Amino acid sequence: MIEIYAARPGDGPGILELASRIDIFNSAEKACVQELWNEYLSKQTASDYNFLVCRDSERVLGFACYGPHPLTRSAYDLHWIAVHPEVQGKGIGRALLECVEAGVQIAGGTLLVIETSGTPDYQATRRFYEACGYQCQAIIHDFYADGDDLVIFAKYLNGHSTAVRPAQHAA
Repeated sequence: MIEIYAARPGDGPGILELASRIDIFNSAEKACVQELWNEYLSKQTASDYNFLVCRDSERVLGFACYGPHPLTRSAYDLHWIAVHPEVQGKGIGRALLECVEAGVQIAGGTLLVIETSGTPDYQATRRFYEACGYQCQAIIHDFYADGDDLVIFAKYLNGHSTAVRPAQHAA
């Protein structure tokens, strides 16, 4: 049976092992997963990071990490989402993302922001976010490195922005 739940301390080795199997994650990214996991464990009741795990009876099949975006009223960031290569394309990523969205909404969040790479290796990832209703909001060229753009996706979980924009002025 497959289940998704808030990660427990015993899930750490499976999360880190899974992150190590994701070929498009470089060593710095894998180290970042470890850092966020350590932060989650050290402040489990008051952490700014939330980890969800999808697992069967034997292993972690996927995980997601998200948290509130600092200095905002109701924006959240998806820091990481990963699915074991052997089970990609079976709906686990979508199920994890839906659970993240539900958790954000329960916490009062209305906007989920996702930052990812613009390299060809991340093309399937970007298509996944679009298929889940996220829209590309910005691209910052050569952000991570030369030729590696930052692509920012967002989704209003209440269906729309509540921002009031000034009327456009005719020139």
